[in-house]
Amino acid sequence: MKSIFLKSLAICFIALSLWSCKKDETQTVSNITPAGTLTASTTALSLVQSNGALPALTLSYPLATSSGYVVPVTSTLQFGLRGTNFSPVREIVVSSKTYAPTITEMNNMILALGGAVDKPAQLEVRLKSGAAVNDLTYSNTITLSATPYLASAWIYAPGAYQGWDPATADSLISASSNGVYTGMIAFTAGNLEFKITPAKKWDVAYGDAGAGKISSSAGDNLKSPDAMVKQVTVDLNQNTITYGTPMEWSIIGDATLGGWGTDTDMKGVNDGKSNNYSIKTTLTAGALKFRFQHKWDVNLGGSLAALTNNGDNITITTAGTYTITLDVAAKKATLVKN
Repeated sequence: MKSIFLKSLAICFIALSLWSCKKDETQTVSNITPAGTLTASTTALSLVQSNGALPALTLSYPLATSSGYVVPVTSTLQFGLRGTNFSPVREIVVSSKTYAPTITEMNNMILALGGAVDKPAQLEVRLKSGAAVNDLTYSNTITLSATPYLASAWIYAPGAYQGWDPATADSLISASSNGVYTGMIAFTAGNLEFKITPAKKWDVAYGDAGAGKISSSAGDNLKSPDAMVKQVTVDLNQNTITYGTPMEWSIIGDATLGGWGTDTDMKGVNDGKSNNYSIKTTLTAGALKFRFQHKWDVNLGGSLAALTNNGDNITITTAGTYTITLDVAAKKATLVKN
């Protein structure tokens, strides 16, 4: 009798164990909600620079949830130009059920994705939800229409080449305010060190973080690899800095030192409000033109007061030393004999 009781007790324990395992197995199942419906307060965006801090639109959507065995899930808004199949794509991870980007943010996003200034663009947006790459769902896609504007932004490079004065430092420009800034700096022997500042003051300064990286917490100065005019590019999205050979605006022609075969690079000079190029150089009697990136794709000539692309050669009648200034935005130039 005792043997039968013990066997029965053992069977009960085994059954209980199996039931517990089954229960635990059930708990490992996760139920993740698919991406729901995405809605927009408007699909025709009015991008006006003076209203840059105002919301461009409001996007609404449900957030991804997980039940059963709870796992981390994310909801992400994806933006891409229409017809590109979201490549390239800009992604915004969201934690609330609405997202209201500003006019400035939407303008910069369109330009960064490949939109053109003053040209109508169509931007697609959708919601991506899920817990893993192989377990993603997508909402409906909404098409937004907008015309981006030119929104230049500047940062500055105070350094030994100009006496470490932020107020008079050369600046790097981002034509579309997309976080990537570039410009030319004339480094001289023994004056290679500098820093990057978002404004013309020392409140925030980026230094050398090593391996081509910059950081506002890095104490070491940045340093040009050469004592010459360098094209400096700073990406504040990735916090990187690179140095290259200047290939912006130059002069070329038989009136210049390089003739028609070699460009003479101009130096970018801007104060955060305009984007001009200047050079003091010797000219001979002859002709010259302005061109961009050492190519003939974009070249300016004709009247100095109203330059045009592929315009006529500019005639120099008297040899001498000239200060030449080019205003890119206004498409005009001055040649002053010194």
